[in-house]
Amino acid sequence: MPAVLAKMSSRSASWFYAFSVFVLSICGSTHAANNCNGPLLSVLPESSFKSSSTSSNSQLPHFVKLNRREGEGGWAPERSDRQPWLQLDLREKMEVTAIATQGRSGSSDWVNSYMLLFSDCGLVWKQYGQSEDTGQTFTGNTNSEGVVQHKLVHSVTARFLRFVPLDWSTTGWIGLRVEVYGCVYKSDVADFNGRSALLYRFNQKSQSTVKDVISLRFKSNGADGVLVHGEGHRGDYLTLELHHGTLALHLNLDDAKLYPSSGNVSVGLGSLLDDQLWHSVLVKRSNKQVNLTVDGHTRHLSTTGVDDSLEVDYELSFGGIPIPGKPGSFLRKNFHGCIENLYYNGINIINLAKRRKLQIHSVGNVTFSCSETQPQMVSTTFLSSSSSYLSLPLEPPGVWGLDIHFHFRTWNQEGLLFSTGLAQHLVLHISRGQLHLMVHGAAEQKTNISIDVSVTDGLWHSVSLSYRDLKVSLVLDNEPASTMDVQSHADSGNSVFFGGCPQYSGGCKNPTVAFQGCMRQILLNNKLMDLPRVQQGLLGNYSKLEFDICGIRNRCLPNFCEHDGRCTQSWDTFYCDCSGTGYTGETCHNSIYEASCEAHRQMGSTSGNFYIDPDGSGPLKATLVYCNMTEDKVWTVVGHNNSGSVNVTGATTKKPYVMRFNYTASLEQLRTLIGRSEQCQQEVVYSCRKSRLFNTWDGRPLSWWLDRSGEKQTYWGGSVPGVQQCSCSLEENCIDMNYFCNCDADTNLWVNDTGLLSYKDHLPLTEIVIGDTNRTGSAAVYRVSFLHCNGDRFLWNAASFYPGSSSLHFPKFQAELSADISLYFKTTASSGVLLENMGTTDFITLKLTSTSAVTFSFDVGNGPVDLTVTSPVPLNDKQWHYVRAERNLKEASLQVDQLPLHTLEAPSEGHYRLQLKSLLFIGGSTFRESSFLGCIRALTLNGVTLDLEERAKLTPGVTPGCPGHCSGSASICHNRGRCMEKNSGYVCDCTHSAYNGPHCKKAVSMSFESGSSVTLTFQMPFPVIHNRDRGSQSSSSQPVHSQSSAIYAHNIEFRENVAFSFLTTHTPAMLLCVSTYHQQYLAIILANNGSLQIWYRLNREKRAEIFTPKASSLADGQLHRVQVHREGKDLYVQIDKDIDQKYNLSSDTKMNTLRSVTLGKVTGTSAGLAGLDEEVLRAGSKGFIGCLSSVQFNHLTPLKTAILNHGSSLVRVLGNLVESNCGALAATSQSASEGGDSDVDRLKKTRSDSAVIGGLITAVFLITLCAMAVMSWFLYRRCSRTHPQEKASISQKKDPRHSLEHSYPVDLVLDLDLDLHSSVRHNRKEYYI
Repeated sequence: MPAVLAKMSSRSASWFYAFSVFVLSICGSTHAANNCNGPLLSVLPESSFKSSSTSSNSQLPHFVKLNRREGEGGWAPERSDRQPWLQLDLREKMEVTAIATQGRSGSSDWVNSYMLLFSDCGLVWKQYGQSEDTGQTFTGNTNSEGVVQHKLVHSVTARFLRFVPLDWSTTGWIGLRVEVYGCVYKSDVADFNGRSALLYRFNQKSQSTVKDVISLRFKSNGADGVLVHGEGHRGDYLTLELHHGTLALHLNLDDAKLYPSSGNVSVGLGSLLDDQLWHSVLVKRSNKQVNLTVDGHTRHLSTTGVDDSLEVDYELSFGGIPIPGKPGSFLRKNFHGCIENLYYNGINIINLAKRRKLQIHSVGNVTFSCSETQPQMVSTTFLSSSSSYLSLPLEPPGVWGLDIHFHFRTWNQEGLLFSTGLAQHLVLHISRGQLHLMVHGAAEQKTNISIDVSVTDGLWHSVSLSYRDLKVSLVLDNEPASTMDVQSHADSGNSVFFGGCPQYSGGCKNPTVAFQGCMRQILLNNKLMDLPRVQQGLLGNYSKLEFDICGIRNRCLPNFCEHDGRCTQSWDTFYCDCSGTGYTGETCHNSIYEASCEAHRQMGSTSGNFYIDPDGSGPLKATLVYCNMTEDKVWTVVGHNNSGSVNVTGATTKKPYVMRFNYTASLEQLRTLIGRSEQCQQEVVYSCRKSRLFNTWDGRPLSWWLDRSGEKQTYWGGSVPGVQQCSCSLEENCIDMNYFCNCDADTNLWVNDTGLLSYKDHLPLTEIVIGDTNRTGSAAVYRVSFLHCNGDRFLWNAASFYPGSSSLHFPKFQAELSADISLYFKTTASSGVLLENMGTTDFITLKLTSTSAVTFSFDVGNGPVDLTVTSPVPLNDKQWHYVRAERNLKEASLQVDQLPLHTLEAPSEGHYRLQLKSLLFIGGSTFRESSFLGCIRALTLNGVTLDLEERAKLTPGVTPGCPGHCSGSASICHNRGRCMEKNSGYVCDCTHSAYNGPHCKKAVSMSFESGSSVTLTFQMPFPVIHNRDRGSQSSSSQPVHSQSSAIYAHNIEFRENVAFSFLTTHTPAMLLCVSTYHQQYLAIILANNGSLQIWYRLNREKRAEIFTPKASSLADGQLHRVQVHREGKDLYVQIDKDIDQKYNLSSDTKMNTLRSVTLGKVTGTSAGLAGLDEEVLRAGSKGFIGCLSSVQFNHLTPLKTAILNHGSSLVRVLGNLVESNCGALAATSQSASEGGDSDVDRLKKTRSDSAVIGGLITAVFLITLCAMAVMSWFLYRRCSRTHPQEKASISQKKDPRHSLEHSYPVDLVLDLDLDLHSSVRHNRKEYYI
């Protein structure tokens, strides 16, 4: 043990020293940077200043020093210069921290904007940018004498600088004086030629570390090569290498024999790192945690093995992996390029090598200065896919035969690489990412060569093409040549074209598009082309090229496709493949799933398995849950791995029983779901016999459970957090009141401490521990239910804004790369700010700009962008309106209600990060202008719903909630459903609708067998339609039904409305029969031939009138919809989607009193004295076999009444009737739900069994209740006779039967009676189930 501790102490000390050295080096660099601001140009000789051209000898480049007036006071290029630039040679590598510009003295010449390039050697250049991702355009001058200085956000290390004017004076020309600020850059550099390496040897045989820090900078001439490698005898290794231009880290900490492949990890970062530019690398490891950083981008990873230390034998190698005993041999491709400031755990490796220290061994030729880049490696960028080209002459012209060699790199799948431009010519192009060569001969003859290898991966590829002696050969990346024979000799002409064709070029035509990418090392007939001469106009011609730089960018690094979307790219932009992610949009930002089960119900879905995404566009994926949509609540059910009852014996406190619960959702998903829900609960059924929970002398619990954070909890179901108690203690009904739990009584009988856990911060239960079941006869049985949550506290989370410039304030919106905003608003104002967040110059706002327009505005540094949607209807109509705005790197979009989505494509270049600084304002702005007046609800930003109500409680002028949900939501309740207000939201009252469901859209259907029928009977003759006075009485005396009563009170004409759907194959059939006490009737039947017949008899002295709207058979097994409407003598009939048919009745007599409404078989009892015609009776005797759905007669809903009030004296059901879903066939869309879950099915079955038991108990209860009601009625009548003076008033106020007889229409009589039974049964169901 002491040896181990000593070893650990030694490791810690060595790491601490290494890290201290590293930190001190960083601090030293920082200190130097703080004093690194001196001017650098004053001491430079004239030879340090060069330019693309010079206007005159008095405007030479060495006249550019700031505030100097030599010559004509600055530099100016020739006016014919197509790509002017000014270049500075600082004579040695410098750290540049600031730059300044000035116009040409005493002139109208200055530069308005420019870009800055930097280079080590003056051949390979890179544009300066505030980040590695984008270049920066600097603001210049507006006159000739003012000085504009820019401090660089990130200093650059370079010997050469280039100022490239982009825009200049409109009244003059380009004029420039400059200054550069910084200091000398010191570094230790080593040059590796691809066959060399440095070995750092340890003082002992092996070295074991738990923490490592490796830092370096490199620039590479190749796409592959080992930078750092170390390995141990037991299988540990660490390798840092370039692979196809990406930096890869491979790490293993485990013993390969004991744990093969268990701890291997590999990670890649960066791309295009073979660009001959400097890149910084930092590797930090602490035990199993590793950070890899390349050019400011960091990847975090963890090893998955057992060990956490790295054991390396003998040495670390840098630049390659030599093979022991074989000098000059290496295991992998060596690094070819330069490395500087190489530190391993604080040790400066290159400095030790330069001083020839014994710890360093050199393999091959390692030099300590970076070799210059060869001119042939200088790149040229083809900028445009439509107009870029490079034309080069052939020397000598007209030679027979052609040899071409060049390198290229691109992302584009299409593009022309090379063409000879003659009638008989060669065309080399990229098509679908692969190389194709076409040889066009005489008489339209074509010969092709295709190479089935992708060349659009952004890497450098070499191409060699030879056309000689009737043979063409093509070589890609030094692989074996592809050849073909041709019919004629090559006539190459005077010139050739690279990348594209000029607009007027004779035979040269782009087969698809021009090439976008980089080229270098162009050789024609084995002669290297001098591209600087091309740029100066001395050789060939060109269009849309950028010389001395390769402008390729990896637009997929970092990957801006969210939620694991797959990124692909072209030269100008990137694309996201979101398939299989559960998200959509240009950057896979938007979830395709609803946020909650409550939202699914709002969409009209019924119970089932659904994916929900509680954090929307946030980082968490969607999860599959079961949505149990009851009449009053929507329950979200999340399952786990152990839902059955478990018997526990033999457990002690030292060896307790432990069960871990794994849920179908992650704990982070559950945390978000629970936070969004109004209420969550989990039942713990716990029974015990001689098994205690808390009964110990020192108060320590014997059993407990862990919450979602892994915290130990000792309260049990039904109790409250913080106390070691069970529900019986709070309810004061424990079997022994000396204890807080029934189990603690420690009896030989089975007792239980069952209850609900409902404290949301602790849910769900993740582990249960039981420790007292080892005594004789002791045992415990437990069952943990699934997690149940209901409600969505954000769906109707709202705030009301009143006059007075009040607004809600939240922390700034985190929306650098993506911002999505969704909300509902309603207002009567013509304008107002819905949301605003400001930065220094950046901002984002969402406004109502007029009565019918919403504008989304933002600025990410490229100038303001406005996106406006104009509605054809006013938006200040006090109705809820939905707005969703999104901004990402690809586009901005805005949608209002169901109007078409408006989009605007984002620029491919420029700034893209939204930098916000101030607070987020909701309902107002920073400057208190155009404050919003009205309501905002369900405000969600990047998947996070803001709690407006809580913030409104603390803000004057803003109140939580928003009144008038129903008035602000158009058509939210369908099929005669009535919207009713709730504290937060609304509910649809479907009492007078033939439909059910949250929006009265779920059809109520029933299957009829032979002899089945449903009859609603009315025992006393009440008018179907009442006059205004009686309607007014009903309206005043019973406000619940005032809407229904008011409708009939205002209907002075005589009318019937019938609607239903049916499905059958049997004829004849009775669909619906309505009879009155005056022998009037309405019958809708299917005749023997299946045609629909409508029988009306409004006058018992006359024969019935018969109408056949459709002669064809409707008994075809298909669902048909029938709608009948009578207005006086006018009868309108519609079947399915046919046009309404109008008929004329001979009489407009009203159906005075209603006796019965029958569906299916008509018996003598149900028909009464209606006097039905023989054919109707025949159809009635046959009844109906099939399915009826959504049956409505005026305000009556017979099927719904029969289902909800079976057993009532007003409802008579004969035969076997079964609830059906045939009505769903008429729906235009179905809810998207998954298949049933076995656990959920068992849960539903259990509930179904419970419902049957509850129904039996309820029946007994109802019989008793009815007997008591009859007795109460007789007592009341007896009492009322003793007070005749008060009879009228009492009957109106107290006697429900009297008010029904004299004030209400018949449907209200039925509804009140049935509602009594329904409410009783509902209460009993809630109690028993």
